[in-house]
Amino acid sequence: MRRTYRVGVALLGGLVLVAGVIMIPYPGPGWLVVFAGLAILASEFAWARRVLHFARSKYDAWTDWLGRQPLLVRLGVLALTGLVVLETLYLLNAFYLGAELVGLGHWTWLQSPFFA
Repeated sequence: MRRTYRVGVALLGGLVLVAGVIMIPYPGPGWLVVFAGLAILASEFAWARRVLHFARSKYDAWTDWLGRQPLLVRLGVLALTGLVVLETLYLLNAFYLGAELVGLGHWTWLQSPFFA
């Protein structure tokens, strides 16, 4: 029974962790979900507890560093994050699907190379 519980915790924690990693560049609770996934795993696994403490300290250090930076640096980080989001949406074909919905399906330049 104990082994089944640990496998369940591992699967649930792993799924939550992967979902959080995917959500990181997007607006919303990406890092919160990552830490939640690690916390689920840390309830049963010592290695996950160590990773959780390490990741939390690095996240706190990053946000402290970013908060001390001039506005131009913070805007640059925001712009790079926006570019990651736009590139991901392009690669997932979201722009072309949206164009098709509004009758602009002939704009094939919006089509992702993965879905061409």
